[in-house]
Amino acid sequence: MERRQWLVIIALAAAAALSQWLVWLNRERPNAETYAGPPRSDYSLTDFTLTALDSSGKRSFEISGPRLARRGDDGSIYVTTPDYVLVDGGGQLWRGHSDAAWVDREGEVMKLEGQVQMEREAGPEDRPVRLETRDLTALPKDRKIETAAPATITQPGSILRGVGLRGDLDAKTLELLSDVHSTLEPRRAPQRARKN
Repeated sequence: MERRQWLVIIALAAAAALSQWLVWLNRERPNAETYAGPPRSDYSLTDFTLTALDSSGKRSFEISGPRLARRGDDGSIYVTTPDYVLVDGGGQLWRGHSDAAWVDREGEVMKLEGQVQMEREAGPEDRPVRLETRDLTALPKDRKIETAAPATITQPGSILRGVGLRGDLDAKTLELLSDVHSTLEPRRAPQRARKN
């Protein structure tokens, strides 16, 4: 081959290499935030009970269930079919159950997912309360709860139904936000003893 042919071959090879390098530089790069499947668990527990304490060392909430998975990237936990206990400012316990739960790393936000039921037992000055709703957000350290879903509050002698709920467990108040309906059972008058 002549020298001219070698120069043409070398020039074509250089042009091909340069074009491949330009294609590589201009390639479409994958987005780093692209969803690539469910997050991996850092660890998981079965048949567990977790107790969270507030800054003063008192129990803020307790959650137990058949399975807990902790996400390594943000430290949050997921629980299937949990039973939980929230504590109000007076130390009274609100016991409940939901289909699932998510708790953030600091234990400040607890999202109770699916069907949610909570009960407060009667205390020395309080009547028992039962709450039924869906998708409830609890702030255990602030002792507040809220949902946008329909909710039912049952106490002896009354049933309240409405859409949306806010609750302050310290103040012992549950507020239905809209479309509120009430069913009250009439009080029975005390029966007088019959004279024979």
